[in-house]
Amino acid sequence: MLLRCLHRAASASSTLHSAGQLRLFSRSAARCIINDDFANRHIGPRRIDKQLMLDFIGFQTLDDMTNRNVPNLIKLDRDMDLPAPVDENRMLKEIQEIANMNKVYRSYIGMGYYDTIVPAVILRNITQNIGWISQYTPYQAEISQGRLESLLNYQTMVAELTGLPTTNASLLDEATACAEAVAMASRAARRNTVLLDPLLHPQNRDVIRTRSDPLGISLGELDMDRMELSNDVAAIVIQYPNTEGCVQSLENIVAKAHENKTLVILVCDLLALTLIKSPGDLGADIAVGSAQRFGVPLGYGGPHAAFMAVADHDGKKSLSRVMPGRIVGITKGANGERALRLALQTREQHIRRDKATSNICTAQALLANMSAMYAVYHGPKRLTEIARTIHKSAAYLSSQLKAAGHQIIHRDYFDTLKIEVKDLNGVKKRAEEMKMNFRYFEDDTVGVALDETTKAEDVADLIYVFNGVKADVAVVEEAIFEQASPLIGNSEHSRASLFLEHPVFNTYHSEQQLVRYIKRLENKDVSLVHSMIPLGSCTMKLNASAELIPITWPQFNGLHPFAPLEQAAGYQKIFSDIEKWLCEITGYDAFSLQPNSGANGEYAGLLAIRNYHRNTGQEQRNICLIPTSAHGTNPASAALANMKVVVVDSDRHGNISYKDLVEKCEKHSNELAAIMITYPSTHGVFESSIRDVCNKVHEHGGQVYLDGANMNAQVGLCRPGDYGSDVSHLNLHKTFCIPHGGGGPGIGPIGVKKHLAPYMPGHSIVPVAERISGAVASAPWGSASILPITWAYIRMMGNSGLKKASQIAILNANYMMKRLEGAYRIVYKDEQGLVAHEFIIDCKPFKKTAGIEVVDIAKRLMDYGFHSPTMSWPVHDCLMIEPTESEDKGEMDRLVDSLLAIREEISLIENGTLDKQNNPLKNAPHTLATVVSDTWNRPYPREMAAFPKPWCYHKLWPTVGRVDDQFGDRNLVCTCPPVDQYQN
Repeated sequence: MLLRCLHRAASASSTLHSAGQLRLFSRSAARCIINDDFANRHIGPRRIDKQLMLDFIGFQTLDDMTNRNVPNLIKLDRDMDLPAPVDENRMLKEIQEIANMNKVYRSYIGMGYYDTIVPAVILRNITQNIGWISQYTPYQAEISQGRLESLLNYQTMVAELTGLPTTNASLLDEATACAEAVAMASRAARRNTVLLDPLLHPQNRDVIRTRSDPLGISLGELDMDRMELSNDVAAIVIQYPNTEGCVQSLENIVAKAHENKTLVILVCDLLALTLIKSPGDLGADIAVGSAQRFGVPLGYGGPHAAFMAVADHDGKKSLSRVMPGRIVGITKGANGERALRLALQTREQHIRRDKATSNICTAQALLANMSAMYAVYHGPKRLTEIARTIHKSAAYLSSQLKAAGHQIIHRDYFDTLKIEVKDLNGVKKRAEEMKMNFRYFEDDTVGVALDETTKAEDVADLIYVFNGVKADVAVVEEAIFEQASPLIGNSEHSRASLFLEHPVFNTYHSEQQLVRYIKRLENKDVSLVHSMIPLGSCTMKLNASAELIPITWPQFNGLHPFAPLEQAAGYQKIFSDIEKWLCEITGYDAFSLQPNSGANGEYAGLLAIRNYHRNTGQEQRNICLIPTSAHGTNPASAALANMKVVVVDSDRHGNISYKDLVEKCEKHSNELAAIMITYPSTHGVFESSIRDVCNKVHEHGGQVYLDGANMNAQVGLCRPGDYGSDVSHLNLHKTFCIPHGGGGPGIGPIGVKKHLAPYMPGHSIVPVAERISGAVASAPWGSASILPITWAYIRMMGNSGLKKASQIAILNANYMMKRLEGAYRIVYKDEQGLVAHEFIIDCKPFKKTAGIEVVDIAKRLMDYGFHSPTMSWPVHDCLMIEPTESEDKGEMDRLVDSLLAIREEISLIENGTLDKQNNPLKNAPHTLATVVSDTWNRPYPREMAAFPKPWCYHKLWPTVGRVDDQFGDRNLVCTCPPVDQYQN
């Protein structure tokens, strides 16, 4: 075996010129056989390729390169104190032991979280499928039509169940969706008071309170009996059904609100809406909620996709035009075909900056796709049957409890009963015996919420817990079947309007049908299974299979986020390890894992700074300095934290202009709250003055917020907490391998120095620590169920692997930069002529010389089989390229060769060989239908259009021609088209 391995190694090295290099490679191969080192599998370049790239850029070793690249004053001069790395098999054994520490009780807590059955066909073909979890946000629509169609299905599902026509896909969780709705209503109504239903879920109130305070929105209590509204009330927010399970009549309340020109926000349960009147039927203006119970596990709180739907309001007050989050809209392609795209993109944070309507950078696309497929698989009939069975089970349980002398507090309910019990201690004792979790209210009543997983045997066990009497399961099952459904038929709450009539929800109900549909959509999208995705600032690195296995285990998926802490010992071990390891990696003193996206982490970090200043008597500090080299979401986050943004210029190397910084610090010294720095900067350089910048801000009383989006270039090399930063968020979906999932899930935990620790996010239901700040997410530990991915990555990489990953990311970027710099101008380099882990190439000159714009290059790359780098950000008319450490030299060479070939095509336009308008770049991307058409009449050959390089013969083809963005924005349609226009 060893001889065969070495023979293959020798064959592969035919291009090498040094016998010493061959011996080095052979020793590495032998070592891989002896020790299965995970880092060597995660990192793309092989040993010999690494050396070839180092030679090409002029260094002998990785340490030589990073010693030159990373400023001396911030270098980490020791190894990180992390556990020794283990291989995949050992890691899986360890994390299984940790998972077994969790005690998964049957959960009847409710409060917006319900157990559900994930159809195996969805689990297998979406959740566990790298073709669905490794896509990026669909900014390049022509090679994203699959997930865009699935997200359009999600929007259609939400629109029809809520009865409101315009929806997004998606928001982070129910509580943040509530907060976004409150902020949007305040902006739309131009009023600053919002009244909250006293029976909102507590976590929703918590996050609304957190997010409203900096915006100056005054919150009050809604008296639903008297409904006295002053003329400054922008909106009322009502939980429907409410947190005690009651389904209320809301028509009169909605009418009175509208008489006062007050918007009505309903926080809904999608499954309940199959039986009860929709928000649209009731006249509501905005509906928000979570799609969790549509086939997404509890997961100790997340990730789960939330939704927002709005009514049509004509004119400038149209809520669809100010709705936060991402909206998938229908437009047309260059060949006249129906195409999908992200609509209204001018609202993106990196374009509107501090004027953006939201700081939501990461949606929950993967979870939205799971929920959409759940609705596609079950269809309206099966969804209604699931809801009806739950409701009938609750009704039967209610009748049995009342017969035993308990009191059911509310007459009208869907799945949740609030019960005044005869013997509370007896109930608690038997609940522990049967391993059940209930909600215990402050008035000693008990809440019991049923769900899709509640079967007849569970109802029988519930009867025993409350009545102390064993029930016959067969009798219970028959009784549930025969039970009358209070919400069905003549009830004042019954839904009469139809929903999910579109063919997509009435076709794919067998596994064979759904598998083919899922695969058909998957085959329309570029993901990491096809080629590298070189998006700068987005870090599309490998999501290793071993890291993803534990997130499907029931020990992690089956826990309710408000279950007693002693039942989540395994999760607490995961949290403790990650927090300790991240502190060691970053140099901070404490971490909060609650923020469930990078942008939410930014907000939480700024909120910590804001609350710190307020609690130290410095409330006047509200100026946030943001360099032009900072991350694009920073200004929006600062605005949401009620900070005024002041821009700091950059110098010719892309560094912060220290002179401008000093002037701004001195000018705003008394009001300076913070500076938001991205390091290495989004210009792709390690700024040598970073310590001086931090010291200058501290000198004037400000705090340093360091955006951790680019932490993947620092791990093992330098630590933000050491060189002057006070707080950072980390994008775990970038540096620490959580998949992007087509635009989410993301996690953005924040690390802080000890003086800011009390101001990290708290939680009103499960105290995560003694915290002054409120919650920023629904669940205490945010998207807990995907944290095992980060745990596994750090555990398998260890100190040496993590450091090498950072070094290889920097090496790969410099190698690609060096190969491209003759054909393209590199916009920024550091004083040593190097870049960090990403770099920017200038495409502006081609507009003048050939009429070619950066978008033409981006679309032409699709013909070569590649996703475009980040386009026109952070520098207009440029491309920002980040290879990550996961990509091998061969793949990087293919992308570089593609960009060089495109540059040659531009030269052919410049010298007149190719027409200035009718050329491969202007017509890109070329679909298969276009290339094989009998009417090919373009002045360049088909082969040049479709197969410009040998690897293009196995590329993923774009399925539509170049999309028309303007048409889609002018004609906003964000639900499935009419049946006669439906393309199967």
